[in-house]
Amino acid sequence: MSGQAFQKVFSKLSKLMVAGVAMVALLGTIAWLSGMLEEKVEPGWKAPADAKLGDQPTDTVHEVEKQTIEEAIGTLKASSRTIVSAKLMATIEEITVGAGDQVEKGQTLIRLDDKEYQSRLAQAKRGLEAATANREQAEKHFNRVKLLQQQNAASRSDFDNASRDVQVTIAEEAKAMQAVREAEVMLSYATVTAAKSGRIVDRSAEPGDIAQPGQPILTLYDETSLRLEAPVMEHLAVKLRAGDELDVKVDALNRVFRATVDEIVPQADAPSRSFLVKASLPKSEDLYEGMFGRLLIPSGTRRHLCLNTDAVVRIGQLEFVDVVLPDGVVERRLIQSGSLGMPGRKEVLSGVDVGERVVLHPEGATVTPEGARDHE
Repeated sequence: MSGQAFQKVFSKLSKLMVAGVAMVALLGTIAWLSGMLEEKVEPGWKAPADAKLGDQPTDTVHEVEKQTIEEAIGTLKASSRTIVSAKLMATIEEITVGAGDQVEKGQTLIRLDDKEYQSRLAQAKRGLEAATANREQAEKHFNRVKLLQQQNAASRSDFDNASRDVQVTIAEEAKAMQAVREAEVMLSYATVTAAKSGRIVDRSAEPGDIAQPGQPILTLYDETSLRLEAPVMEHLAVKLRAGDELDVKVDALNRVFRATVDEIVPQADAPSRSFLVKASLPKSEDLYEGMFGRLLIPSGTRRHLCLNTDAVVRIGQLEFVDVVLPDGVVERRLIQSGSLGMPGRKEVLSGVDVGERVVLHPEGATVTPEGARDHE
């Protein structure tokens, strides 16, 4: 074999050996990554040695009966709400109150420009003075004619004309007096007072604006008339009666107020199958119209298991309790808890049964005690 042929054969063998080594290395890496080279553990679970109850404090899971409450969400509204407006068309000279002010019945709220109505009153008074003078003159003339008639110095027609003039002037005087009273009333409208006590919640005009009859200027409500108006599902509303007392929670204040059902609108809303319930609230300076509230309605009772909160061991997002079995062995169980009840107790939905003893961990244990037997 020539040297050139030998080199070709050697080169091919070298390439095959390199490829073989690379393939073996690749297979070894795959085997290592897949865990084929590690020692295997047979499938199955072996319980550790049982842990016995020591001197830890325990408590008993017991069953309680709890009243269920359903919420109806509503808004605080005033049953007594007043729109303050003018009865005259005039320029607003002064508004003495603003939004949030407390006002008393009879307090002056608005003053209008009354120059025109002062002039009308003065004119009416002058007309009354003229009518009174005419009436007095007519009466004097009538008395003279009457005296002359008694002396047969005046005719019957003169007497009748004098009597008629007296009646006409009396009527004109009465008309003038009525005009004065009307002018006084119109002038009184230039000062707007509060018809009732309450709190100003809106001011929709300013001095210099032209007041229009019936156009709102101020809005006030009686804070003693606040009530929660809430749609209540029909299966609850049919059990309520006017005069029933219910709790109302106002989230903004984090307070609960005792309310009395005033009215249940006797017509259900078809889409929501609910009735509008109105419950009056006690007077409070912290309550304002438009606030959010919840009407708390008792809907029955239910029984559930109650657990001491110190018995709950939290590991991450999971909750466990250590249950003491009849033979004194401590067994750890996964539980599902509910809402808090009385202080230090909470509802438990699954994982334990009534009458079972659980170990208490006042310090809030977060680790599994050595030897505790897991159970789900």
